[in-house]
Amino acid sequence: MLEIERKFLVRNVHLCLDKATASFAIFQGYLSTDPARTVRLRIQNTKAFLTIKGASSTDGTTRVEWEKAISLNEANTLLPLCLPGSIQKTRHHVPFNESLFEVDVFEAALSGLVLAEVELKSADQKIELPNWIGKEVTGDKRYYNSHLSQYGMPT
Repeated sequence: MLEIERKFLVRNVHLCLDKATASFAIFQGYLSTDPARTVRLRIQNTKAFLTIKGASSTDGTTRVEWEKAISLNEANTLLPLCLPGSIQKTRHHVPFNESLFEVDVFEAALSGLVLAEVELKSADQKIELPNWIGKEVTGDKRYYNSHLSQYGMPT
């Protein structure tokens, strides 16, 4: 139940998307954006999930994550309970060497923002970064989806 990941800005979106092996639309609403216990509702194509995330470690790489698949009917019932502000994005799976990068191209109010995340087996795992990766923003709360849903594009 631990999520260990690093997050980066993408500097050349076209170069990375050319290598995508899968893409899907995501809508996210938040029932709680408290950093100690974020509760997210996600609709991804025809699937829905309820996710609870705990507080991040000091370096931002690690936190408890619990996720449960729910029906679309349940998701639609919970949608009106979500806080104002939502996330709309298209996620692309982009393999690189032995890693899988999840590249999120944000839409609507966050149009222009492109982030890449890579899940790790341990916080100190070394990975090679592709040339389309930009600045690392792991641990920068301004780039957490829950923060983006409330405050919009980081300045």
